Amino acid sequence: MKNLPTLFAIATLATLATLFVTAGVAEARDLGPDEALKLRDAGTIQSFEKLNAAALAKHPGATIHETELEEEYGRHVYQVEMRDAQGVQWDLELDATNGQILKDHQDD
Repeated sequence: MKNLPTLFAIATLATLATLFVTAGVAEARDLGPDEALKLRDAGTIQSFEKLNAAALAKHPGATIHETELEEEYGRHVYQVEMRDAQGVQWDLELDATNGQILKDHQDD
């Protein structure tokens, strides 16, 4: 019986942790090509050419390997994976409405 309060506390913490993780996942959503094009055509986000150019300006000579558009906490975020001339991989996140670099870090 002495272990019952401990088991209850552990179960409660596990449930809260699950809710916290689930809530965080629900805040980011991948946008498909059709939705991305509608946002671009409506002027809500910049063209993909401009966003790619902003990412490449940060790392001249790099090549883009993958891009993705997400909606995170009501903000449209353009994610870019690129590799520079030295072979270093970079992950960038840009605000898709104005091209501002939000994150720029070297991928391990």
